[in-house]
Amino acid sequence: EVQLVESGGGLVQPGGSLRLSCAASGFTFSSYAMSWVRQAPGKGLEWVSTVNSGGGGTSLADSVKGRFTISRDNAKNTLYLQMNSLKPEDTAMYYCARRDNSAWNYWGQGTQVTVSS
Repeated sequence: EVQLVESGGGLVQPGGSLRLSCAASGFTFSSYAMSWVRQAPGKGLEWVSTVNSGGGGTSLADSVKGRFTISRDNAKNTLYLQMNSLKPEDTAMYYCARRDNSAWNYWGQGTQVTVSS
């Protein structure tokens, strides 16, 4: 059974940092691209970032470029999102998702990030 479990969210002041983690199990983690997707209160899903299966190729949404970094540790079956210079508009539920060709077929339960003073 595919499982994705996010952690690391919380309340942080504007300008602060958080690192999200996503522990994967039930599949060969190193064979799949992985993504972070977020959903702000009352809004739709927003793609944040994707990393390829090997970790050497990444892409980021324009809204987070220069502030967020995606990475993975295939030996630990874990995906990460380092978030720096956080803004109130980054407040959202953050999900990790497995990238299957052109779709996200498996999602975690999410971890809440709140940026507020």
